[in-house]
Amino acid sequence: MFTGIIEEMGAVKALQRTGSAARLVLGASKVLEGTVLGDSICVNGVCLTVVAMGKDEFAADVAAETLKVSNLGELTAGARVNLERALQLSARIGGHLVSGHVDGVGRIREKREEGNGWRIFIDAPPQVLRYIIKKGSIAIDGISLTVADVDAAGFSIAMIPHTAKLTTLGFKKAGDSVNLESDLIGKYVERLLAGRVEGGVSLELLRKNGFA
Repeated sequence: MFTGIIEEMGAVKALQRTGSAARLVLGASKVLEGTVLGDSICVNGVCLTVVAMGKDEFAADVAAETLKVSNLGELTAGARVNLERALQLSARIGGHLVSGHVDGVGRIREKREEGNGWRIFIDAPPQVLRYIIKKGSIAIDGISLTVADVDAAGFSIAMIPHTAKLTTLGFKKAGDSVNLESDLIGKYVERLLAGRVEGGVSLELLRKNGFA
């Protein structure tokens, strides 16, 4: 489990394809402090297991399913990525609970300056958009952010300069892909209610029961 508060940006050293899967080798420093083989590190919003380590790098195997549902397969040597170590129970949760299990890939529609920051509009696939609500939480490439607004094709977020400086979202542009993980709560609510309510779960039903 993660919080969506990025600890550092790492750099891709290699993406080694092995059949339908791959091994990702990343340069890093801060997230390696206290890390041992078998630990989890969130890479652009994807929970990966450390399978090899060096002084300033680590490697993680990426399953075929992970390559299918995320944009990790698009990474090339030199690309920067957002990194976060797994949550410790004693740590403050500054963002929201992020599982590192990506729901789908979105695409930046527009990025424009707004005040001292930026408003970013992201198109999202239907299976992700259904769980996104205004003022709710969303993980974008592993970054915990608040949804500013939602439309028929996607949603928007407001990015402050601090986030732009410390994460890859600062230099991403229109047309770039991003990994999306919607808030866990909505998915659990839908699953629990689906088996109890005839006809499934609708937005009207969620509003009636105080979930939207």
